[in-house]
Amino acid sequence: MRTEDPFTGDIAPAAGAGGTLRRQPKAVWATAGASVVAFMGIGLVDPILPSIAKGLDAAPSQVSLLFTSYFLITALAMLLTGFVSSRIGGRRTLLAGLALVVSFAALSGTSDSVGELVGFRAGWGLGNALFVSTALAVITGAAAGQDGPGPGGGTTRENGGRRGAATAILLYESALGLGMACGPLLGALLGDMSWRYPFFGTAALMAVGFLCVTVFLKEQPKPARKVALLDPLRALGHGGLATAAAAAFFYNYAFFTVLAFTPFVLDMTPYMSGAVFFAWGVLLAVFSVLAAPALQRRFGTARVLAGSLALLAADVVVLGYGDRATAVLCTVLSGAFIGVNNTLFTELALGVSDAPRPVASAGYNFVRWFAAAAAPYLASELAERAGARTPFVVAGAAALIGAVIVRAGRASLARHAPEAEPRPVATTQDGAAVLAD
Repeated sequence: MRTEDPFTGDIAPAAGAGGTLRRQPKAVWATAGASVVAFMGIGLVDPILPSIAKGLDAAPSQVSLLFTSYFLITALAMLLTGFVSSRIGGRRTLLAGLALVVSFAALSGTSDSVGELVGFRAGWGLGNALFVSTALAVITGAAAGQDGPGPGGGTTRENGGRRGAATAILLYESALGLGMACGPLLGALLGDMSWRYPFFGTAALMAVGFLCVTVFLKEQPKPARKVALLDPLRALGHGGLATAAAAAFFYNYAFFTVLAFTPFVLDMTPYMSGAVFFAWGVLLAVFSVLAAPALQRRFGTARVLAGSLALLAADVVVLGYGDRATAVLCTVLSGAFIGVNNTLFTELALGVSDAPRPVASAGYNFVRWFAAAAAPYLASELAERAGARTPFVVAGAAALIGAVIVRAGRASLARHAPEAEPRPVATTQDGAAVLAD
């Protein structure tokens, strides 16, 4: 099967055709496996937020700072990731990030106050930024298929690299979805014994990831040009990337309102809350890997993204106004929309501009993680001042603003990323696929 290349509009074998998604080097699987654990750390605290608040005698707004410190440092550190990795190499950057996560996750479990825990989560965020942003670049560089057959029947590294990037994004989103699904489950299982145990468990798993990366990943070639600290900000001068980042900012506000504030609304035991967010994570994984590419090929990125954001807006508002059963259903259902959004935003961030992928990714993440830092704290403050429904109304409005930005900027997105609008495919007499006029 041959499909339109998601970055150039060329006709190329579909991602996953011929088993390219499964047949990857050990280095890719080692990095993807460590990425699963890294993403587990985001949702790990979800089912134990009420337990942490009770154990440390803290208010929900204070506990929400666990997310705020984590993502604020993650956002700022995005300016450093390319600067560091272009100088010491991708492998060393990954290992440095993993070492920081192991250290600060373990320290988080020893905290005796909310202040200590918030501080250790900030250090965890620095390590996660170094690891996660570099992991995507490493997986993209190492993914199989980079030297596959080009659209003309020959073999070109350029077109193979594009297919490798498409495969890498699916692998990365698979790791994200699996980590988001398993994080709450692990948090619930260990957190039922003590809120401290999930942090120690994460530290142990990341230590295993550190060993796997050490053994299986060889040093990646350094870029010909070192990345400057301000390069990610300069990359945002590109209209398409700026549009994607601005829309992702509002989307992430809605996303992390659901992730960080919903556990307080559900008010369930760690086991029950973990089960809800496990189901949420499963939908996120399925829709990010399977549904998003299919919808993208059928309707185009901009149309699917705007529609998914609008549906997410409606979902979170209903979540805020419904009873507990409705809130549970809407929480789980939001995983489907979030999965689609994650994949399409990642593809846009990597393919919409001419900037090197690590630089474009850093600039995009620098913008969007600020919303992830603000949402948990603002949601708690809004709930305390204006009622528990208000955070979800604001989150719905944010998702809707993201949809409007995508629709308003679709020309900029389409101009630089041909997959933003679908293009018809015709077939010649010999069965070769070509773009229809």
